[in-house]
Amino acid sequence: MIATLQCTVIDCPDPAALAAFYGRILGWRVDDSDPEWATLTAADGQRLAFQLAPDHRPPRWPDPAHPQQVHLDFDVDTVEDVERAQREVIELGATFLHDSGGERSGFRVFSDPAGHPFCICYGQTGPTGPTGPTGPS
Repeated sequence: MIATLQCTVIDCPDPAALAAFYGRILGWRVDDSDPEWATLTAADGQRLAFQLAPDHRPPRWPDPAHPQQVHLDFDVDTVEDVERAQREVIELGATFLHDSGGERSGFRVFSDPAGHPFCICYGQTGPTGPTGPTGPS
């Protein structure tokens, strides 16, 4: 091993606002004391950081001329859970982009307030997910 991962950094036009958005999704602590850098920290020490990029040009998923640059995947257990999660992330400022349409497993794609796509995946683990006996729907 050469090094350990410190954190993932996402460029955006407003670090405090984007950190608050993801902080509400994850329930992580936000440190936005620096106007050019904000950090989210989980109880176990995992971190995401947001860096000021004044000329940020958001991706246009799925347009390859404006690639997604980076995206985050979040897990929930069931399609019912993804319905709840969808309502909540939209209330926080996300925009719905795509539904894979799976009955028991799949994902929904959203863009965050700065335009980065992210997915909420459901049914991906456990007895009905790819690691279980029945696999994805």
